[in-house]
Amino acid sequence: MEEKDKYGFIMCVCTGKCPGFQAMDIWDFINQVRVELPVEYGFIHPQLCEEDGDRFLADYLKAHRKVIIGACAPNMQKKMFKQAFKDAGLDVEKDAVMLDIRDMTNEKAFEIVKNAVKELGFEEVE
Repeated sequence: MEEKDKYGFIMCVCTGKCPGFQAMDIWDFINQVRVELPVEYGFIHPQLCEEDGDRFLADYLKAHRKVIIGACAPNMQKKMFKQAFKDAGLDVEKDAVMLDIRDMTNEKAFEIVKNAVKELGFEEVE
């Protein structure tokens, strides 16, 4: 599988002070995702729903990359990011997977992301 076929993984940590991420070591988690899963890359953004997050996501989507976002409630993510996907000529329903990974340990959040990657058809995920 080519890198361009893989999804990127963005973790939004809601400023890093959200109680929903207190049970997780975000640095160990993001490193586990990017090293152990077939993602194009993985990184953390402090708050995708803020203006700089909007600008970042718009720039990211210009390359027509597919993305998995681990953050808060998926329905909120879809509402917040729908226009950015539309402006980039993408469909938020087809080109993004949005996961709620709040209030989880690293292990539980990793399983959620791993299962999402499997559902996308990446056979190399065990």
